[in-house]
Amino acid sequence: MTRIPEDDRNILEKAIYLPMVLTVLNKDLLVIHESPFKLKQPYLELVEETMKVIQRELAEVKQYMKRNNLKVFEAKRDEAFTMFTFLYKGYEEHHNYFNPRLRNRVQELMQYYLYKRHK
Repeated sequence: MTRIPEDDRNILEKAIYLPMVLTVLNKDLLVIHESPFKLKQPYLELVEETMKVIQRELAEVKQYMKRNNLKVFEAKRDEAFTMFTFLYKGYEEHHNYFNPRLRNRVQELMQYYLYKRHK
Protein backbone atom coordinates (compact mmCIF):
# COMPACT_ATOMS: atom_id res chain seq x y z
CA MET A 1 0.00 0.00 0.00
CA THR A 2 1.38 3.35 -0.99
CA ARG A 3 1.52 6.29 1.40
CA ILE A 4 1.81 8.73 -1.48
CA PRO A 5 -1.40 10.56 -2.40
CA GLU A 6 -2.55 10.11 -5.99
CA ASP A 7 -1.84 13.74 -6.99
CA ASP A 8 1.75 13.55 -5.76
CA ARG A 9 2.23 10.14 -7.34
CA ASN A 10 1.07 11.61 -10.66
CA ILE A 11 3.69 14.35 -10.30
CA LEU A 12 6.38 11.74 -9.57
CA GLU A 13 5.32 9.77 -12.63
CA LYS A 14 5.51 12.89 -14.78
CA ALA A 15 9.08 13.26 -13.55
CA ILE A 16 9.69 9.78 -14.98
CA TYR A 17 7.79 10.07 -18.26
CA LEU A 18 8.46 13.62 -19.46
CA PRO A 19 12.25 13.18 -19.71
CA MET A 20 11.62 9.97 -21.68
CA VAL A 21 9.35 11.86 -24.09
CA LEU A 22 12.02 14.55 -24.52
CA THR A 23 14.64 11.87 -25.26
CA VAL A 24 12.47 10.33 -27.98
CA LEU A 25 11.72 13.73 -29.51
CA ASN A 26 15.43 14.65 -29.49
CA LYS A 27 16.20 11.46 -31.41
CA ASP A 28 13.36 12.21 -33.80
CA LEU A 29 14.82 15.66 -34.45
CA LEU A 30 18.04 14.04 -35.56
CA VAL A 31 16.14 11.72 -37.89
CA ILE A 32 14.22 14.65 -39.38
CA HIS A 33 17.47 16.56 -39.98
CA GLU A 34 18.91 13.53 -41.80
CA SER A 35 15.75 12.67 -43.71
CA PRO A 36 15.11 13.37 -47.38
CA PHE A 37 11.99 15.47 -46.67
CA LYS A 38 11.48 18.11 -49.27
CA LEU A 39 10.29 20.59 -46.63
CA LYS A 40 11.76 19.80 -43.22
CA GLN A 41 10.99 23.06 -41.45
CA PRO A 42 7.33 22.35 -40.53
CA TYR A 43 8.32 19.04 -38.93
CA LEU A 44 11.24 20.59 -37.11
CA GLU A 45 9.07 23.40 -35.78
CA LEU A 46 6.37 20.99 -34.63
CA VAL A 47 8.83 18.86 -32.68
CA GLU A 48 10.76 21.84 -31.29
CA GLU A 49 7.62 23.65 -30.11
CA THR A 50 6.33 20.44 -28.55
CA MET A 51 9.63 20.02 -26.74
CA LYS A 52 9.39 23.57 -25.36
CA VAL A 53 5.94 22.84 -23.94
CA ILE A 54 7.17 19.62 -22.33
CA GLN A 55 10.27 21.36 -20.92
CA ARG A 56 8.11 24.06 -19.32
CA GLU A 57 5.85 21.43 -17.79
CA LEU A 58 8.86 19.44 -16.56
CA ALA A 59 10.27 22.59 -14.95
CA GLU A 60 6.95 23.05 -13.09
CA VAL A 61 7.06 19.42 -11.98
CA LYS A 62 10.60 19.84 -10.66
CA GLN A 63 9.67 23.03 -8.79
CA TYR A 64 6.69 21.28 -7.20
CA MET A 65 8.85 18.33 -6.22
CA LYS A 66 11.46 20.60 -4.64
CA ARG A 67 8.85 22.57 -2.69
CA ASN A 68 7.18 19.38 -1.43
CA ASN A 69 10.30 17.31 -0.72
CA LEU A 70 9.63 14.69 -3.41
CA LYS A 71 12.28 12.76 -5.31
CA VAL A 72 12.30 9.95 -7.84
CA PHE A 73 15.14 7.99 -9.36
CA GLU A 74 15.68 4.79 -11.26
CA ALA A 75 16.85 2.06 -8.90
CA LYS A 76 17.36 -0.83 -11.30
CA ARG A 77 16.36 -2.12 -14.71
CA ASP A 78 16.19 -5.48 -16.41
CA GLU A 79 14.69 -6.66 -19.69
CA ALA A 80 11.13 -6.70 -18.35
CA PHE A 81 10.88 -4.17 -15.50
CA THR A 82 12.30 -0.88 -14.33
CA MET A 83 12.23 -0.10 -10.62
CA PHE A 84 11.94 3.49 -9.45
CA THR A 85 12.44 4.72 -5.92
CA PHE A 86 10.05 7.42 -4.75
CA LEU A 87 11.07 9.55 -1.79
CA TYR A 88 8.03 11.24 -0.31
CA LYS A 89 8.39 13.42 2.79
CA GLY A 90 10.73 10.98 4.50
CA TYR A 91 9.13 7.80 3.18
CA GLU A 92 10.80 5.59 0.61
CA GLU A 93 8.80 3.43 -1.75
CA HIS A 94 9.88 1.18 -4.60
CA HIS A 95 7.65 0.86 -7.65
CA ASN A 96 8.16 -1.57 -10.51
CA TYR A 97 7.04 -0.55 -13.98
CA PHE A 98 6.65 -3.03 -16.80
CA ASN A 99 8.89 -1.76 -19.63
CA PRO A 100 6.19 -2.11 -22.34
CA ARG A 101 3.90 -0.05 -20.08
CA LEU A 102 6.55 2.66 -19.91
CA ARG A 103 6.90 2.64 -23.69
CA ASN A 104 3.12 2.76 -24.22
CA ARG A 105 2.70 5.63 -21.77
CA VAL A 106 5.48 7.60 -23.48
CA GLN A 107 3.72 7.01 -26.80
CA GLU A 108 0.41 8.25 -25.35
CA LEU A 109 2.10 11.37 -24.02
CA MET A 110 3.75 12.02 -27.37
CA GLN A 111 0.37 11.81 -29.08
CA TYR A 112 -1.10 14.16 -26.51
CA TYR A 113 1.64 16.77 -26.77
CA LEU A 114 2.02 16.61 -30.53
CA TYR A 115 -1.64 16.99 -31.48
CA LYS A 116 -4.29 16.00 -28.98
CA ARG A 117 -3.63 18.93 -26.65
CA HIS A 118 -4.73 21.26 -29.46
CA LYS A 119 -8.23 19.79 -29.64
